[in-house]
Amino acid sequence: MSSDANTKRAPAKPEQPYRMIFEQDVAVPVSDGLVLRANVFRPDAEGRFPVVMAQGVYGKDLHFEDGFKAQWDQLIAVYPDLCGNGSTGKYLRWETADPERWVPDGFVIVQVDSRGAGKSPGYLDPRSPREITDYYDAIEWAARQPWSNGRIGLLGISYYAVTQWRVATLQPPHLAAMCPWEGYVDYYRDSTHHGGILSSGFANYWWPKQCLAVQHGNAKSPHRERGTGRRINGDESLSEGKLEANRTDYIADILRHNLDSAWWRERTPVLSRIEVPLFSAGNWGGAGMHLRGNIEGYLGAGSKDKWLSLHAGKHWESFYLPEYVAMQKRFFNHFLRGDDNGWDKEPRVKLVIRDPRGDKFRTAAGFPPPDTRMERFYLDAVTGGLASASPSQEATASYEAMSEGVSFSTAPFERDTEFTGFVSAKLWVSSSTNDMDLFAVLRAFDERGQELVINGAHEASPVSRGWLRVSHRRLDADKSNANRVFHAHDEIEKLTPDEVYEIDVEIWPTTMVFPKGYRLVLTLMGKDFEFPGIAGRILHQHPGDRGRAEFLGTNRIFTGGGRASYLMLPAAYPATR
Repeated sequence: MSSDANTKRAPAKPEQPYRMIFEQDVAVPVSDGLVLRANVFRPDAEGRFPVVMAQGVYGKDLHFEDGFKAQWDQLIAVYPDLCGNGSTGKYLRWETADPERWVPDGFVIVQVDSRGAGKSPGYLDPRSPREITDYYDAIEWAARQPWSNGRIGLLGISYYAVTQWRVATLQPPHLAAMCPWEGYVDYYRDSTHHGGILSSGFANYWWPKQCLAVQHGNAKSPHRERGTGRRINGDESLSEGKLEANRTDYIADILRHNLDSAWWRERTPVLSRIEVPLFSAGNWGGAGMHLRGNIEGYLGAGSKDKWLSLHAGKHWESFYLPEYVAMQKRFFNHFLRGDDNGWDKEPRVKLVIRDPRGDKFRTAAGFPPPDTRMERFYLDAVTGGLASASPSQEATASYEAMSEGVSFSTAPFERDTEFTGFVSAKLWVSSSTNDMDLFAVLRAFDERGQELVINGAHEASPVSRGWLRVSHRRLDADKSNANRVFHAHDEIEKLTPDEVYEIDVEIWPTTMVFPKGYRLVLTLMGKDFEFPGIAGRILHQHPGDRGRAEFLGTNRIFTGGGRASYLMLPAAYPATR
């Protein structure tokens, strides 16, 4: 953090909240001569104030409700005072802070349209190195403004969290703290290729509906500013040819780079380079999107001062709830304003523990919690069981890849049993073809045999999910450890049909209390798991990736004897089967 004149403390908080000044489309010059556009919300008072920023592709002038009506309605149902008690909701934007909740407390809120999106011209290339360089430049621009105290914080969900991890590795001199809320870290593993299998949602939904619709100069954009009726992506109207020339071919990029490579690594942060104070907030229900990244980011960041909070509920929900906004403000008040508010004494890890009877809360010194014990639950193809002892006899469970697969169940738990932390599976498998996609699902069933359907971050969710394309089975030995496995995803090793292979499957971290009488079930299949009658959103159905006969074979799971397959679960004391 710079020690120049811009780092003066903000004026003391007044007896009455600050009134707000709104400046729209403020010019933000960047290093290659392009000018981005930003909205600035600041106190109507003299002085220098801490700045909280976000930069992204979703359009700084698109109202949350206009762009994401279904999610807005769900948020209002949970938090009916979202547009009340201090906020009109006029400036609410998807996945960014509500200025009317922050400016009265003496913060400046800056929201920047990324290059090629909204009101910012240029080449639209989400998450590219150039976009992150622009973010660096925008942070340093904000630090120089007369209303800034030179201490810049970053805050936002999803895209607005992902870019935080990236720009922090560039170490902007005036970046003083960051709060990535439900935002992935590893672009390949966390987002687009789960276990090496292409996640089709980004190609089918995110790119056309959330990016191209707000591309700068797209005259066909359906989105308008409230009040003025102006397009939220600028007054310039570009031809289809110019629009295409002004953007990357995102879908082709993803399909072309099917293995982890330099292309992905230059879009993924080197976490050890992050040194600023960090408050990482993840969602247990975010398997397939953001959960893994918030945990990996917390563990890998080089920051001396770092905290992890793991919550439940919808992806966009917690960020706006008063108790979480209060946490965000305490964090930033401490590191951007220098308030001695006790944040530095907060437990480093805060966990919502999911329980079908009502969620619980506890803290820990680290993640996974120090009292966690990794326990093996062995699969038995004869009984369909999961138990502490490995079957003495080898057996095989077979299933057609596109069927509902095979399931293995614990006996009903004799008392309440909690699992919190990393999960993995060691499996012996074969396929009748030369490749195999494995979808691993952790499920919970009550004493009546009714399955628990969790209100996940993005969709109805089981306890957790894992994936592996078996031709990607090679591990990265340097990054794998006793708690979890890490696949290299840098080469393809096809299978010999019907030959047996020993593999490790990463299942995303989870927390769940299984009440007495509940059972844990592991389901293995060759397609996406979906609850009956509930369509999934995070799916793997792109024909360019999954539309080959090699993923339609007969798969086999071997158990017992010399081929003992098992599930590795993080048991909290006491763990009882």
